[in-house]
Amino acid sequence: MASVMLVSLLILLLFSVPVALSLGLASTIAFLSEGDMPLLVLIQRMFAALDSFPLMAIPFFILAGSLMETGGISRRLVNFANSLAGGMTGGLAVVTVITAMFFSAISGSSAATTAAIGSILIPAMVKRGYDLRFAAATQAVSGELGVIIPPSIPMILFGISAGVSIGDLFMAGFLPGLLIGGSLIVACWYLSKRRGYTGESGITWAMRLTAFKEAFLALLMPVIILGGIYGGVFTPTEAAVVAVAYAFIVGVFIYREVKWKDLIEIFAKSSITTAIIMIIIANAGMFGWILTREQVPQEIASFFTSISDSPIVFLLLVNILLWFVGMFFETSASIIILAPLLTPVAVALGIDPVHFGMIVIVNLAMGMVTPPVGVNLFVACQIANVKLDQLSKALLPFFFVLVADILIITYVPAVSTWLPSILK
Repeated sequence: MASVMLVSLLILLLFSVPVALSLGLASTIAFLSEGDMPLLVLIQRMFAALDSFPLMAIPFFILAGSLMETGGISRRLVNFANSLAGGMTGGLAVVTVITAMFFSAISGSSAATTAAIGSILIPAMVKRGYDLRFAAATQAVSGELGVIIPPSIPMILFGISAGVSIGDLFMAGFLPGLLIGGSLIVACWYLSKRRGYTGESGITWAMRLTAFKEAFLALLMPVIILGGIYGGVFTPTEAAVVAVAYAFIVGVFIYREVKWKDLIEIFAKSSITTAIIMIIIANAGMFGWILTREQVPQEIASFFTSISDSPIVFLLLVNILLWFVGMFFETSASIIILAPLLTPVAVALGIDPVHFGMIVIVNLAMGMVTPPVGVNLFVACQIANVKLDQLSKALLPFFFVLVADILIITYVPAVSTWLPSILK
């Protein structure tokens, strides 16, 4: 049954059938091949995959991100980041990374981070003389921080799929996010210095103070959300609702940039994004149930341990697997399928599940800027009006940086586990 399903999935993907539909159709074909079970079981498994209280956080975080994006938050964060780093070599490239780090702590989505910031900074960089391809590549790579720095939708999905604390995953994402963000800043500075991209002159401390005041409410949001979770005030799911309420009040009544007529479009866009993710989750849940029923996780565990029982070798193989998967598959579906299969093997080898969760997420985040299915690349290309193949050379230096970061996160567990451990 599992063999029929996996072969069907491969064939459907080769014919460019969307991942969600491929998962559902492959599961149905495999189920029908048995011939002695009612199809109603498949429907039950789909609903069972969605019957989870933590999943409610996803639509609320998506809605909060849309409200903050429309409410002028991204512009204020750009101005604040520019006041901090705009004067240094490659100022606007560095500002792109810093703003992405700020916005990541609000949106939970890499595509939203890329779109919200890129629409402002890519044209600004080109106007200041930066190469268009370099500007688009910088924005696409920076956007991946949207799923690494909490709150993060992939972290919620991993926590649900692998039975790991979402709160611990949120806290574990800070240091890897700072590591990747810091290394991208260094890369931007070095590349800008070689290409002669100068900073902006005339930035005063008064300008920095003004920019900070304007961005203060945006910067306060992650403090409220994560502080509330770790202070025991609310759960991650309830935190998502608080984020929506906060974004609504700030955008509509304080900044007054979200008009009542805009809410219809915001709700519609958020609903469509949520529906897409939920369809993937439902079909992936059905797919995963069949894999579990056929004891595929145990077979995978046996395969890895037959190669080597060393955690170092296992993590190296997992990195290669995840990098390949991230190139071709959507992140949400990849997490839902792979997390319950690989996490038990990692735990059996003595690897902390929170640490393993960060390894999965940072690898799949790299897939967001890797052709042919890198969603951040498509967003950046659309904003910059360039073709995907034109970004390849500009992306290459950043890939080396990301690979180095992934290896550090993989083989230095404290980068992921230190912060959650001291707060327990």
